[in-house]
Amino acid sequence: MWKSKINPAPNYTARTLSRISEVKKSEWNGLQADRSSKAYHPFTDWEFLNALEVSECATENTGWAPCHIWMTDENERALGAAPLYAKTHSMGEYIFDHAWADASERAGLAYYPKLLCAIPFTPATGPRLIYQDQQYEQTLASVMLGVCDKFEMSGVHINFLERPVQDRLSEYGFLARTDRQFHFINKGYKNFDEFLAALSSRKRKKIRAERRRATESVEIKRLRGEDIKSEHWDVFFRFYMDTAQRKWGRPYLNRDFFTAVHDGMRDQTLLVVAYQDGTPIAGALNFIGGNTLYGRHWGTLQHIQFLHFELCYYQAIEAGIELGLDRVEAGAQGEHKLARGYEPVTTYSSHYLAHPGLQNAIGEYLQRERRAIEHNVDVLSQYTPFKKEPNS
Repeated sequence: MWKSKINPAPNYTARTLSRISEVKKSEWNGLQADRSSKAYHPFTDWEFLNALEVSECATENTGWAPCHIWMTDENERALGAAPLYAKTHSMGEYIFDHAWADASERAGLAYYPKLLCAIPFTPATGPRLIYQDQQYEQTLASVMLGVCDKFEMSGVHINFLERPVQDRLSEYGFLARTDRQFHFINKGYKNFDEFLAALSSRKRKKIRAERRRATESVEIKRLRGEDIKSEHWDVFFRFYMDTAQRKWGRPYLNRDFFTAVHDGMRDQTLLVVAYQDGTPIAGALNFIGGNTLYGRHWGTLQHIQFLHFELCYYQAIEAGIELGLDRVEAGAQGEHKLARGYEPVTTYSSHYLAHPGLQNAIGEYLQRERRAIEHNVDVLSQYTPFKKEPNS
């Protein structure tokens, strides 16, 4: 156990968990918003993290050794938690630090293992330091630094966290980093046609044409909860494997992961499946949060023009509007999303490097990078497909 170095909260004990199952589901989930809340986030759900571990997708053997922080008081009552992993590589993170690792190795410093507070294989913003009382935020951050020091790791990285938390972590000595994604923002649309009405005429016509072309020969179904059967996961896994092997060669997830998600989170998942003559040929997987729909994986066994846009972007927008959600996050990268109603937004991460020289060098680099990201978001914002105000 480690005591905080930064304004510690009184009377707590902190330990690391080598498996999320070392604490009860009700205890971990009790620290955060439940599934009926607008603040619910599916990826810090005990069931999601456990699915990654029981399927052996996020374990020491894959370079994702769990060492989750668990904080309690003298009566063993939960005070705070954080999903934390000891990493021996930088794959599956979506916040790229390969150049940092190379520079560190050239300087004769070991960059791995490092500590990563994040959700494996999931570039979605959400809570990372989990608590019901903010007084424990500093303590959780300090505990992670204590783990880093104790096991002589190169640093602590906290990816895809909320901006206010990043601001406070910067006060504790963490370096602030930004990046950008493209999200659909629901401006109170009642349906997809109302969303289209907010676009310029040319963009509106293009989207309608793409949707017609994509659906000429296929039937599309959206499945959730009890409508999702084991055979749907079987065929979706085939879609996923095809995309994973083409994009990065080594798939991060296995079939057991999707079984575990089905068992624990089927009501929080939305499968969009395309059928041709009754046979499923493509699909997209989304997770449903309290106010956000998260597009995560997709794949197809047959190329049909614009089908990717239909399943991953337009169907997600329709579903998000129907569910009354505030936004759709369609994953990392992809400037092609801009023309389809997704707007550029800034994402945030925080970083601490144990070696002072490396910390200072990366800190100087991040100042320049933040300015570049801010400029990039500003420029891209001018090219959204929405109707322009008369004086804009």
